[in-house]
Amino acid sequence: MTDWMGLDPDDRTAVFVDGANLYKTAKTLGFDIDYKALLARMKQETRLLRAHYYTSIQEDKDADYSPLRPLVDWLDYNGFTMKTKAAREFTDKEGRKRYRGSTDIELAVDMVLLAPKLDCIVLFTGNGDFKHPIMRAQEMGCRVICVSTVDTQPPMASDDIRRQADQFVDLVELEDVISRKAGGSPRRGADDDE
Repeated sequence: MTDWMGLDPDDRTAVFVDGANLYKTAKTLGFDIDYKALLARMKQETRLLRAHYYTSIQEDKDADYSPLRPLVDWLDYNGFTMKTKAAREFTDKEGRKRYRGSTDIELAVDMVLLAPKLDCIVLFTGNGDFKHPIMRAQEMGCRVICVSTVDTQPPMASDDIRRQADQFVDLVELEDVISRKAGGSPRRGADDDE
């Protein structure tokens, strides 16, 4: 067994990224994720079968451009299976147009459905709502590693998810390997409006 995130080189592994949650976590810690480096390291350390990235996208009918579109396209062309859905538009109390969307249900369902074909799931989120899907994946014999942080105030990782996961890895421990260097390519998350 290797010591990077506790991954086993023989495990059939899948990565599930809660895009909005990971973006907020990395932003709070003061760095951007280099998704190319993340994927390369995962492939080096384990038998990576799939890497899924989940996010909602602001589809403004009055605008030709979504700030998240370059990241989604880049990830889609560079080894990630993209799971997106349109964010819903609403007007806040001050009359400003806002967007809200979540792909948590899609991530949870996909994770549980894929679990019987896997030995290990690496879940990038601190959202405690994933406690139950993690438990279901574990019941099918899958080991679950959650990646988030407790190095912020308040912690980005809930107690529920840290207790349920087989292993918790603080994102701070991975920064040297998966942080994007200044002037790098557009691998930066931009989905903080979810």
